[in-house]
Amino acid sequence: MTNRRIRPWRRFAEAVQAVLLLGIPFVRIGGESALRFDIPTLRLHLFGTILWMDEFFIVLIAVFFVTFLVIFITQLFGRIWCGWLCPQTVIIDMTGFLDRAQGKSLAQKTAAYFLTLLVSIIVAVDLIWYFISPYDFLPALMNGTLGTVSGGSWAVLSAVIFLNYAFLRHTWCATVCPYAKLQGALFDDRTMIIGFDIRRKGECMDCRACVRVCPVNIDIRNGLNAACISCAECIDACTERMERKKSESLISYFFGTPGSSGSLIRTNVIIIGSLTLLGLAFLLFLSLSRNPLDVTVLPGREFRARMTAQGEVINAYTLAVENRGQSDLSLSLKALRDGAQLKAVPEKIMIRAGEYTRVSAYVFSPGSAGSFQSGQAELILESDGPYNIRVTRQVSLGVPETP
Repeated sequence: MTNRRIRPWRRFAEAVQAVLLLGIPFVRIGGESALRFDIPTLRLHLFGTILWMDEFFIVLIAVFFVTFLVIFITQLFGRIWCGWLCPQTVIIDMTGFLDRAQGKSLAQKTAAYFLTLLVSIIVAVDLIWYFISPYDFLPALMNGTLGTVSGGSWAVLSAVIFLNYAFLRHTWCATVCPYAKLQGALFDDRTMIIGFDIRRKGECMDCRACVRVCPVNIDIRNGLNAACISCAECIDACTERMERKKSESLISYFFGTPGSSGSLIRTNVIIIGSLTLLGLAFLLFLSLSRNPLDVTVLPGREFRARMTAQGEVINAYTLAVENRGQSDLSLSLKALRDGAQLKAVPEKIMIRAGEYTRVSAYVFSPGSAGSFQSGQAELILESDGPYNIRVTRQVSLGVPETP
């Protein structure tokens, strides 16, 4: 293993994550943000789908799935998230100039802190863009109409992030981070760790290169430490020294204690893996079976059942229709009773994407006032065109009052 085989891959993974997190707010699908929670309307825009507040049980299931997935990955690969993908680690690596500026001139320190502040401001505004579209935020900023809430949130976030990356840095990972504490409880004797191969202890030159490069100031030769963030800097440092002796690094990734044996497939992994798959299956089921058309039928309180001049019984309803999709819909209204079609008015309902509207609907049933019997009918709303959306609701047919 050479010095070029770990650190560049980590930097590549960090760069990809940075591009994704900074770029996603600018991606638009169907005229809306690819990923944004719109606070005024309480809607989550999720890659072309809009989740309304009463659909947030889908988000809850997604949270359960991600939780099981994180536990599953942690049981197998330990703190791989911390070393490769955690935003805390990524931004610390990107602001490594601050560490290198320590011990140098005041001007160099000031410049490093200023650049860290600039990075904090960019990170803060990027977080805000997941709630306010940058296409709205940036023009408002340029025109001076950003508002105190948005501007104040940006300022507070920038200050908090700056204090974190200017002063806490890896201290947060080693002492405060709750996920780091949780990982200690999830590890077992086959979890992947970065460790010192004690079997080759005699080859160690005691150069302390692994200790000097460690961002959390631990000595990996003393065994597994809860503060280790699996950044692999010690592996690269040892590799560089051992290459001079034409030997492999004494520090590397191991599944469990170096030299130990055992299966990677074990009971706890199987259980959490199964729960992860079940969570994914349930999430996919809910997502694929989601109907973008929500319909609530209310009885027409101000219009009681009555006879028409043509000898039909008319019942009135109010349809509360909500189009939660990204496309306008042309809907056909039908009514059925015992399989027989009844006349329904209006026959067509147009509703725009994201629109909520109330429509008065009327169902005409054949029969006279004396012979007509109350019962149940089905109101059916079907979309015209390629969308294949159908919603059925049960309604009661009332008996007209006799004079």
